Amino acid sequence: MKAMRFHEFGTSEVLRYEDVDRPTPGAGQVLVRVAATSFNPVDDHIRAGVLAEMLPITLPYVPGIDLAGTIAELGPDVRNLGVGDRVVAMLPLGSAGGAAEYVLVPAESLAPAPRAIDLVDAAALPLTGLAAWQTVFELAGLQSGQTVLVNGAGGAVGSLVVQLAVDAGAHVTAVDAPQHADRLRGYGAHRVVGPLDLAAGPSAVGGPFEAVVNHVRVSAEELARLSDYVADGGVAASTAGAVPEAPARKVRSASLWVRSDGAQLTELAAKVDAGSIRIHVAARRPVADLAAVHEDAGAGRLPGKTVVLVS
Repeated sequence: MKAMRFHEFGTSEVLRYEDVDRPTPGAGQVLVRVAATSFNPVDDHIRAGVLAEMLPITLPYVPGIDLAGTIAELGPDVRNLGVGDRVVAMLPLGSAGGAAEYVLVPAESLAPAPRAIDLVDAAALPLTGLAAWQTVFELAGLQSGQTVLVNGAGGAVGSLVVQLAVDAGAHVTAVDAPQHADRLRGYGAHRVVGPLDLAAGPSAVGGPFEAVVNHVRVSAEELARLSDYVADGGVAASTAGAVPEAPARKVRSASLWVRSDGAQLTELAAKVDAGSIRIHVAARRPVADLAAVHEDAGAGRLPGKTVVLVS
């Protein structure tokens, strides 16, 4: 079978499209014929070796944490799944990825693929969907009627945070560049504003808020100012650096390290089928072009969430 791999850390030039042996599933594993994976910024960090100490991997390594495909073979002791099932998964960080014709997946990481969208587009859901779910419900603990500010709402994770928060009954203020405004309103955001002028303070955008969710990489000083946007007793949840806590006001801070979770992913896929959340795919590229995708991402040229077609 074919797979995209790198044998050493480095620039996008280390990626090679080559022949490899087809794996065989062991106990608790499933062999999936891959339809698509997708690009996430962490893929670039893993390839460059930035996360080598935090996230050890075995070289050569197949990138691609997201997966959408069809079950080809079941390992021993796997139940409630069948050959031919359409599935999605976030592969465990550090394991071989989805930029290959076949990949081994722990059975507990799998979820039924949503049927309301093309299977290849479903590859855009797992990591970003789980990051959004864990931010909204585990870190922020959002409940119906609460107010939330989503900074960086137009991105892949931010867009899903907005939709999950709206679906949960929260009142959402979405912050991002003007080109995302119509899409964010379509997701049900109650207020859409341009990039924050942190010097203007929270009242300029209707705050403070019971929860602030940040996806924008800013300076330490700007992160500190974001804590002013959190109401007394509220929470700041971030995927882009920790917002300082304010103990005197009982403002707590939480940061995300996303994990694979088949049960949560099953609920996300069901919400896609129900129309509660929508997946925004900006581009579809063949796996043979994955090095160019990594290069474009590093140069800031990717138009948004990019699905990588494998078969």
